[in-house]
Amino acid sequence: MTSQHRSYLSDEHLQILHRVEDILSPVYLVGGCVRDILLGKRPKDYDFTTPLLPNDIETAVRRAGLKPFVSGRQFGTIGCRIDSNHIEITTFRTEEYDGKSRKPNVEFVHDITADLARRDFTINAMAIREPDHLIDPFGGKDDLESGIIRAVNKPHERFHEDPLRMLRAGRFSSQLGFVIDEDTVHATGKIAPEILRVSKERWVREFDLMLASSKPSTALRYLSETRLLNYMLPELAIQVGYNQDSPYHELDLWEHSLKTVDLAPEDVEIRWAALLHDIGKPYVRTKNQRGYSNYVDHDIVGAELVWKLGKYLRWGNKRLENVYHLVKTHLTDNTNPIVQADSDSRYR
Repeated sequence: MTSQHRSYLSDEHLQILHRVEDILSPVYLVGGCVRDILLGKRPKDYDFTTPLLPNDIETAVRRAGLKPFVSGRQFGTIGCRIDSNHIEITTFRTEEYDGKSRKPNVEFVHDITADLARRDFTINAMAIREPDHLIDPFGGKDDLESGIIRAVNKPHERFHEDPLRMLRAGRFSSQLGFVIDEDTVHATGKIAPEILRVSKERWVREFDLMLASSKPSTALRYLSETRLLNYMLPELAIQVGYNQDSPYHELDLWEHSLKTVDLAPEDVEIRWAALLHDIGKPYVRTKNQRGYSNYVDHDIVGAELVWKLGKYLRWGNKRLENVYHLVKTHLTDNTNPIVQADSDSRYR
């Protein structure tokens, strides 16, 4: 374990830490909020960890006059609100998985290093406790500074425990502009079929975050390279390396879709439509008299595919109708935001 001493916390972060320490002690800031703090970002939520047991945490929260949120008690987590901040406090724990369910058997422990070892990526496996004491047993700070997404310990084990972590690797890479290290990518490719153990709702949450990032193509390219895409959205995987065979398209179909997504407005439903706008092309391909390919009615067929895909992904009706409409009209409605993104790519 490495421990370093410097000022990591702003006055705002210190104030939140002190408020929680007034409720119970010892506590450590942990996980994603530490990552964000080191990146100079304001965390959306503040996660803490402590050796105290869940009942002790709940008692301390009630004693402080706050309402505890106890839905995560079986996993050691008690939540509360302090001012406008959502706080979660979790007992140090280790996790064991049976290989069938993503829900672990939890054992509470007294060692923070054991707790950090169960986490997904090194950049999420750090903790801070006053006096500005960074606990970083897996080199997360170095990876943060180098822009690397690296699984804690053996990536195959981390991903087998919860296959959603494979998607999270792509999501963090697109959100942060980081590179996923080779061993982590290799492990993803080896066990990509295990993504089918994860619910479609969890897939969609990660896809939404990828598509909302400044450059979704970073994550989407990782999904295709590791063949996660083949198991999740095979209708899209067909596009990878697909030669459009047209004088109007210099990019293969997948690269064209990625470029369109990156250029589309940063709205999740528009980004979904941009990703799927040409999904019908491989199914309507014909040859013209000059020997080039035509894709007549790919917008109509694509919209029908989107409808079926949206049902499979368990989208809500509003999203389903909106994305369906955007795909169906992307050739005929000049107000459709995909038209401009597609046109700007010069490879429409």
